[in-house]
Amino acid sequence: MRGFGKILLFAIFVLAIIVKPKEVAAQQDPMYTQYMDNLLVINAGFAGSKENGNVLLVARNQWVSFPDAPVTRSFSYNTPIKGKNVGLGFSVMYDKIGPQKHTGIYFDYSYFLKMSENYKLGMGLKGGLSFYRVSLTDLITIDPDPIYTQDIYKNFLPNIGVGLYLFSDNTYFGLSTPKLIQNTITRDDYETDYVKKEEVHVYLIAGRNFNLNPDFQLKTNAMLRYVKDTPISAQITAMFGMKEKFWVGGMARFGDSFGIILQFQATEKMLIGYSYDLTTSELNAFSNGTHEIMFSYDLNIFK
Repeated sequence: MRGFGKILLFAIFVLAIIVKPKEVAAQQDPMYTQYMDNLLVINAGFAGSKENGNVLLVARNQWVSFPDAPVTRSFSYNTPIKGKNVGLGFSVMYDKIGPQKHTGIYFDYSYFLKMSENYKLGMGLKGGLSFYRVSLTDLITIDPDPIYTQDIYKNFLPNIGVGLYLFSDNTYFGLSTPKLIQNTITRDDYETDYVKKEEVHVYLIAGRNFNLNPDFQLKTNAMLRYVKDTPISAQITAMFGMKEKFWVGGMARFGDSFGIILQFQATEKMLIGYSYDLTTSELNAFSNGTHEIMFSYDLNIFK
């Protein structure tokens, strides 16, 4: 298992380097820079994989100063269940892009199998509801169309997802899709093609932590995201730590952006993070970058 893990981790990092997406497609599921601390939102198998429960808050403002740029807020909690090979998770996500506002509420359940002396496999199920509003009446149109005279509301759209999360004390791999149902978002009273559809996103992730010496550590992470008919998104992250207290590193999302990450372990249970991204596309001329703040706190409710 150890040799296989090293080979797979290396393969994913090579893929992340050689894949060169074309121009960035319109995003649907929110993007994050500090993915390595926010895996629950994309992989249900992660729920309860740590020794302690954890509360995570993330606030992200993308492409600052660009009109109607994406704004994302998320809250999540996940925990192992004492005496059981089971983990539970819960998350609420709010995402606004232009006239569209999306709120999602999701629940996660994972069951763990021992694969070897060092590795466990988390098999996760995700289920939840989405609430959409598209404010068409706020749009300024040159040639008015009747569809723009009324906003779109789509509530209680159900969805399910699955995730596999293979992990040890210092290494992890994951394959997941948070949404399997392609719900259509349009006006029921207007005969037209759908305004939007919830696309299936597939995530492949890998990460490994290294103790370089008693005072310095290294955390690495790679992620590939695939959505039908759009370029593959490839992202790698590396962070250096000093005495597991202060962390500094960088992120590269190939063909899209790069950024810096700063994290501070304020207490044994509390981690605070900040990241700043700059896009490498034409949007760079119109935005002042992307800010993301992360707050993490270990909290055991079911122990």
